[in-house]
Amino acid sequence: MQPRTPLVLCVLLSQVLLLTSAEDLDCTPGFQQKVFHINQPAEFIEDQSILNLTFSDCKGNDKLRYEVSSPYFKVNSDGGLVALRNITAVGKTLFVHARTPHAEDMAELVIVGGRDIQGSLQVVDSDRPERSKFRLTGKGVDQEPKGIFRINENTGSVSVTRTLDREVIAVYQLFVETTDVNGKTLEGPVPLEVIVIDQNDNRPIFREGPYIGHVMEGSPTGTTVMRMTAFDADDPATDNALLRYNIRQQTPDKPSPNMFYIDPEKGDIVTVVSPALLDRETLENPKYELIIEAQDMAGLDVGLTGTATATIMIDDKNDHSPKFTKKEFQATVEEGAVGVIVNLTVEDKDDPTTGAWRAAYTIINGNPGQSFEIHTNPQTNEGMLSVVKPLDYEISAFHTLLIKVENEDPLVPDVSYGPSSTATVHITVLDVNEGPVFYPDPMMVTRQENISVGSVLLTVNATDPDSLQHQTIRYSVYKDPAGWLNINPINGTVDTTAVLDRESPFVDNSVYTALFLAIDSGNPPATGTGTLLITLEDVNDNAPFIYPTVAEVCDDAKNLSVVILGASDKDLHPNTDPFKFEIHKQAVPDKVWKISKINNTHALVSLLQNLNKANYNLPIMVTDSGKPPMTNITDLRVQVCSCRNSKVDCNAAGALRFSLPSLLLLSLFSLACL
Repeated sequence: MQPRTPLVLCVLLSQVLLLTSAEDLDCTPGFQQKVFHINQPAEFIEDQSILNLTFSDCKGNDKLRYEVSSPYFKVNSDGGLVALRNITAVGKTLFVHARTPHAEDMAELVIVGGRDIQGSLQVVDSDRPERSKFRLTGKGVDQEPKGIFRINENTGSVSVTRTLDREVIAVYQLFVETTDVNGKTLEGPVPLEVIVIDQNDNRPIFREGPYIGHVMEGSPTGTTVMRMTAFDADDPATDNALLRYNIRQQTPDKPSPNMFYIDPEKGDIVTVVSPALLDRETLENPKYELIIEAQDMAGLDVGLTGTATATIMIDDKNDHSPKFTKKEFQATVEEGAVGVIVNLTVEDKDDPTTGAWRAAYTIINGNPGQSFEIHTNPQTNEGMLSVVKPLDYEISAFHTLLIKVENEDPLVPDVSYGPSSTATVHITVLDVNEGPVFYPDPMMVTRQENISVGSVLLTVNATDPDSLQHQTIRYSVYKDPAGWLNINPINGTVDTTAVLDRESPFVDNSVYTALFLAIDSGNPPATGTGTLLITLEDVNDNAPFIYPTVAEVCDDAKNLSVVILGASDKDLHPNTDPFKFEIHKQAVPDKVWKISKINNTHALVSLLQNLNKANYNLPIMVTDSGKPPMTNITDLRVQVCSCRNSKVDCNAAGALRFSLPSLLLLSLFSLACL
């Protein structure tokens, strides 16, 4: 059986790729030859070189890739065009697309003598079996979007059923095969690539707005402000998407109607006026609006256009130094007062929203004690001069400060700060009647509590800071929480009017605090306050006490422990523990109760025998370690309860309440029964 001639696909759809513009005048990126003519041979032989293509991206051809419009050809890495199999016909034109990350281009290969098919794609098999049929499959036929292409099953003619949109689908990958009358595949499938040729049906669109650019005032001619680029959905390899830019309108048109220029190919907006005209302080408006137009078809009149607005702000630079509105400022302040005393005003022609306008003030002379500070008012740019440490009229009634003002941003090199950037402030201090001052403050003394009434504690001393005035001082008690003290209004002697008690609730951590006033004879009088701290030493004047004072025990308990007692004393060591615990012997029989020491502050009360259900009062005597010691007798109430079947009954109703005589009889009876 003779080998079949392969299917031959002839495609009459083509693309033209726009040559990238060369930035390097010595190298033009792209194919060095754009169009080649090849005589149609009897057969293109597999792997046999047809011609050599030369492509350069002017940057080393890194990652160079070739694509051929026919699936039966390829381009080797050295640029050689070869066939992938033996082919007898390829159509009238082939296209080779070369691409790198830096450039891309298209070369056209015209096949002289190649068959040109008008209006359709013709699939030919010269050795097709009789009664066989063509079948077409792929996206656009039996896959969505379905029904765009169809094939004449007898002739192999491929036709389009409706209008194609390259911007939706630019390339269709179809497959052709031959089948017998029963639909069985005889040959194929063979790929058929349909390339949709672009039409100029899309306007350029500026889609990255808003477009806002900034340029510094005084910038040299040719300074780049911003770049405006538009997008065209048409084929970038054709003039349909080759854009050119121009400025349609400039608002305002002063001082020149042509303040800016746009590069027609790149879209770069640059300044074209001299730096002197680009002066923000003399411009009518530091904001310009440009209507930018992008036109495809390389700017030809037949091209479609799109527009956008570019807003250009003339930014301020610090070319004006701040100047005080006056050389000298006056201020008055009362001695002892703090706060703002004067606002210093300046003028600056720069932009109020920038650091070229915002002022920074410094006190450069006249402030050795750091009594003054100056800060900038962010709204008005004024310098707010404040007193931060109270001034004393008796030390100095006048102050003179030298103030310097600068901008937050540095001045441009050709501008400097002059004499107007400094000012003098004269400050007058007004005399005020100041209150007397106690020395020392606080005043501290140490005394034993319980000292006799009328004891002298100390004599306070207050002086009047108004040394230039001759004034007298009188004293009085301001705060005496417990009412223990008295002060002589003339000489300031403090004595007691009541017994001082360290355990008083008005004493904190053994310290009693009182306040006194010193009042001068000025008009109006001025007052000073002094603090007296009295440290009270402890005296053993508090007897100890026990806790708890109530306890319970079962009448049949095997463990005869009743309660653990604790003792406490309001006094301080050594007038407190160790405590001595005793049962008052004269009131209680010896053979019923027992008390045992646990530690310095606790003791155990226990029974020597079980008692009947009743309430008992047991006198407990506790003595502290003071010299002399103090003793306290407290009744401990012991409830003897009935404990039966996990129930505890401490109700004493109907039970014997033992008084001292009955308790003695019970004790004697118990001894007789032993």
